[in-house]
Amino acid sequence: MIHLQHSPGRVRLVLDAPHGNAITDAMIASLRGALRSIAPPVKLVTIESAGPDFSFGASIDEHAPSRMPEMLPRFHALIVEMLRVPAVTAAVVPGRCLGGGFELALACDVIIAAASAKFGLPEITVGAFPPVGSILLPLKAGVGRAAAAILDGAARPASEWHAAGVIHRVVADDALQAAVDEWYSSTLDRYSASVLQRTAVATRLFVLRTVDALLPEAERLYLNDLLTTEDAAEGVAAFLEKRPPRWKDA
Repeated sequence: MIHLQHSPGRVRLVLDAPHGNAITDAMIASLRGALRSIAPPVKLVTIESAGPDFSFGASIDEHAPSRMPEMLPRFHALIVEMLRVPAVTAAVVPGRCLGGGFELALACDVIIAAASAKFGLPEITVGAFPPVGSILLPLKAGVGRAAAAILDGAARPASEWHAAGVIHRVVADDALQAAVDEWYSSTLDRYSASVLQRTAVATRLFVLRTVDALLPEAERLYLNDLLTTEDAAEGVAAFLEKRPPRWKDA
C-alpha cells in the first residue's frame, strides 16, 4: 500500500495500490501512519507512485453517500497532517493525478511532474465537489482558474498547471526521479535540516490557517447538504453502473 524508503535527509512515501492508487480508507490510514513516523533531521518527504499514474483519486465505492461521513473526515485529517509535516514536502507525479490524488499533491510544498502528467478535479461528474481542492487550488492557482477547473471537471496537462504556478517543475517522463534528485542536491541538501523544518512550517502558515478556518465549513456543506440530494447518490450509481447519470435537477 505505502512503501517507506529512507536515505540521508530524505523519506520517500511510495503509493503502490491497485486501481491507480485509489485513495481508500486503507490508503489514508497508511499515509497517516507513515507521516507520524517522520521526524527531524529529515529535510525532504516525497510522495511518489510505484505505477504509471500518481492516483486516480478517491475510490468510487467509498464515495457512496453511506460511506462518506466516515471517510471524508479521515481524508481531511490526512491533509491537515500533510500541512504539519516537519520537513519540506513534494509530490512527484507521473501519469494521472485526479480528485483526491490532486488534493494530496496540492497539500505538498512542491509538485514536480512528468510532461505527460494530467491533473484534474472530476468530482462534479459524479455528483460531488472537492472540499480540499475548493480551498487549496484557489490559493495556488487563483480563484478564476480554480473555479473553472472545479466546475468543468476536466483533466489539464502539467504544462497548463505549471503556467498557473501550481507545479514547480515539469520534466521529461523518463527524467522524473533524476529531476527530483537534482533539485534536492542543488537546493535543500545544502541547508540546515532544523532551519528547513521551521522554514517549511512558516511558509505553510497562511495555507494552514486558511484550511483550518474553511475546511470544516466545506466538509459540512458536503456531508450535511450535498449528501441529502438525490443527485449525489445518482452520480456514484451511474459511475459504478457505467452509464450516463440521470440527474433529477438537470
